[in-house]
Amino acid sequence: MKKFLALMLALCMTFSLAACGGSSDSEDEGSASTASGSTTEEEGGDASTDGDASSSAEGESTAANSDVKIGVVLLGDENEGYTYAHIAGIQTAAENLGLSDDQILWKYNISEDEGCYDACVDLVESGCSLILTNSYGHQSYCQQAASEFPEVEFVALTGDTANQTGMDNFHNAFTCVYQSRYVSGVVAGMKIAELVENGELSDANYDADGNVKIGYVGAYPYAEVVSGYTAFFLGVQSVYENVSMEVQYTNSWFDLTGEYEAAKALISDGCVIIGQHADSTGAPSACQEMYEAGTTVYSVGYNIDMLSVAPDAALVSATNVWAVYYEYAFSCALNGEEIATDWAEGYETGAVAITTLGDACAEGTAEKVAEVEAALTDGSLQVFDCSTFTVDGENPTSILIDMDLDYVGDTEGVVDGVFQESVLRSAPGFTARIDGITELN
Repeated sequence: MKKFLALMLALCMTFSLAACGGSSDSEDEGSASTASGSTTEEEGGDASTDGDASSSAEGESTAANSDVKIGVVLLGDENEGYTYAHIAGIQTAAENLGLSDDQILWKYNISEDEGCYDACVDLVESGCSLILTNSYGHQSYCQQAASEFPEVEFVALTGDTANQTGMDNFHNAFTCVYQSRYVSGVVAGMKIAELVENGELSDANYDADGNVKIGYVGAYPYAEVVSGYTAFFLGVQSVYENVSMEVQYTNSWFDLTGEYEAAKALISDGCVIIGQHADSTGAPSACQEMYEAGTTVYSVGYNIDMLSVAPDAALVSATNVWAVYYEYAFSCALNGEEIATDWAEGYETGAVAITTLGDACAEGTAEKVAEVEAALTDGSLQVFDCSTFTVDGENPTSILIDMDLDYVGDTEGVVDGVFQESVLRSAPGFTARIDGITELN
């Protein structure tokens, strides 16, 4: 037990040092390198493409609006991967627009309770004209503040109620991160194909139907997580079809020990790839530990490059390029322009990406990734094409989205055979449980 706790402490310190490493590194600036060589960097209602993050005239915006203040309410700080990605995106957007340090007011480690409302009110009283929160659980408190201060613009990132409220000053935003999750699945599929071809898997790595076992550590059984793990699975299957996936929930967005233990359980069950929609380095660390012990297992992470904690086991991470949205929203505030009620963009504007490919990736992965990213960018590839998956043995023709948030699907999400993720609203709405995936809890 002491050895385990010491390992966890060391991992926390490693992650903290990496997160605080400074802004000269490209990823610390809110960008991640894709396999094709380009550089680019969670948790919505009509997805909008109003606003190119690079379109604002820097001098024009800031010279006339140097008194504009922007407030950000963050669930964590730089030691938590999801929030760190937001911090990096905000810093990049501010630098690109020429905002001074005193124009951004920060609220760190704000829990999903009345403390969020209090933080929003404090930022209003401090003169902020735009206030953004970064966690789904912040949304109701952010919305409450928006209803009381109609002269201030509020954005609940990863939220899903803005298009139901009728308030002009309340907005939601998300990225089409399901696209980069699909690409990370392609990376995993390439590795599985290589392992099978080289005869590196044992009987324990196959289920009773002869499918290769893969695992996924998820935070909660919410649409955001279901959408993400389904996109990842479909990416894997696009390369190597005969796979099955087990999903283990931790019931927390950030739980280093819980994610570590969930990954260990999946690995012990024979899973050779461990994906994640959880915010710590716990799952990649478990993969690295088991890899070093001689187990065939590889990690696909989220938010940040996991190579520092899993140098041998990490293949890649799916990530959001939050700087794209923040620059758009900040530009609107500086120029007095309307902010979209719902905003969701992906590869077409560089709002999502994958991190640098690890050395363990299969030969030809970079070329395959470049091909898939290009198809996602031009729209010729649709992640949730219903002809590529089944539900209860049939290709679905109808998948409903719960738009009024009463936990019952009410609005058709399938158009021309494709589920329209993040179109009716920016937050993910895909909740169908497709064949081949088993939720363990």
